[in-house]
Amino acid sequence: MRLRFAPSPTGALHIGGARTALYNWLLARREGGSLILRIEDTDRERSSPENVEQILDALRWLGIDWDEGPYFQSAREARHRELLEELLRAGRAYRSRATAEDVQEFKRRWGADRGFRGRAEGEGAVRLRLDEEGQTVVHDLIRGETVFANRHLDDPVIARADGSVLYNFAVAVDDLDQGITHVVRGEDHLSNTPKQLQVIEALRALGVGAQREPPRYAHLPLLHGPDGKKLSKRHGASSVQELRAAGYLPEAVCNYLALLGWGTGDDRTVLPREELIARFTLERVSHNPARFDEVKLRWLNGVYIRNLSVHELARRLEEFIASEQPEHRPALERYRHLLREAAEISQEKIQRLDEFWPLAGFLFEEERRFEERAVAKHLDERGIALLAEAERRLAAVEPFDRDRIAAALQEIVAERGVKPGALYQPIRVAISGKAVSPGIFESLAALGKERSLARIREALDRYAVKAP
Repeated sequence: MRLRFAPSPTGALHIGGARTALYNWLLARREGGSLILRIEDTDRERSSPENVEQILDALRWLGIDWDEGPYFQSAREARHRELLEELLRAGRAYRSRATAEDVQEFKRRWGADRGFRGRAEGEGAVRLRLDEEGQTVVHDLIRGETVFANRHLDDPVIARADGSVLYNFAVAVDDLDQGITHVVRGEDHLSNTPKQLQVIEALRALGVGAQREPPRYAHLPLLHGPDGKKLSKRHGASSVQELRAAGYLPEAVCNYLALLGWGTGDDRTVLPREELIARFTLERVSHNPARFDEVKLRWLNGVYIRNLSVHELARRLEEFIASEQPEHRPALERYRHLLREAAEISQEKIQRLDEFWPLAGFLFEEERRFEERAVAKHLDERGIALLAEAERRLAAVEPFDRDRIAAALQEIVAERGVKPGALYQPIRVAISGKAVSPGIFESLAALGKERSLARIREALDRYAVKAP
């Protein structure tokens, strides 16, 4: 089995393209086949080396490797022209000056169910000559067999007047030359398939790749957003790079993408990569559009984060901050020894890596910004009084660890007859500037006695005079 992933480098790798790459990869790995990476860069105006690197980087991040390539379609221009000339010499293709308007006029005159047939002329675009009595059969592994009677089809244009070939011709030649046995791609390519098969059959009739069968095709359902409309930027992240920058883990993304249009039959959601490879089949791919819901992806990503070891989570966070949040690197470097502890006490609260710094960044930053709503709600007269008592008790705690901190603060709760939140929230606002943080005992212990007391005293100095 030889499969190919053939993106056009006209932008970042779209989520739909990533799913296509993943399905090809899963199938190749399950069947012991080969995955060929082909860059279809014949759109010179929109293709760029930067876009190529974006695609390669996205595939590497997802853990999708390839066995051959990357091959560049633009490098095969001579081969495309060579085979185009063979078709022209054999009469399987011809030059025609017929325009789109000419084709429409032909349809009006002879009826819409009759395909356009042009006459050979000395110049003009190149059209493939179809056998009007024949038929083109698309064997789709997902959708079943579709038969197109050639009499209803126009002779397709396969090259421009200057001899530069069009997409459907170049793809057909490359698939044939590279021995592609299965083409797994999006449903948006379904209309291209008959044209590519026609080119392949014309070439095979001339002896080009005659010993090879045409590829078998599988067209994947489109991706929609939660609203049922085609997935786009209005639904949130639309590319792999955007998912990476948002703090998703590659293994969670692959797990979620695999389930967009494919299922295991047992409703399992969390599937490690090895299990995806073992269980993936095209037979279980749906015909219907799949809905990409970032809320579900975020939940699944949280599951993967909680399943990481603390050491691995700390490593991922350090890597993420270095690449996506470089403004925080100096603070992280200053208190690098706190990263593992901060990761551990945040692990149950975050669902994406980008949520770590807003939650626990106060452990690393010297300055903090007090949120007005948090101050107004928790540093009122009662909150200030409880905070002052906490400062006095915490100053006596030694050693300053989680259990002793908890015992000291729980004593205050019991003695004052208040709910825990009435005491813990003023402390949380004092040390972090916000009403949300990891557990208060763990946060104080991670911050350390000196820094914790200094922050509590600063908050008392700043807000005690404002209390009624």
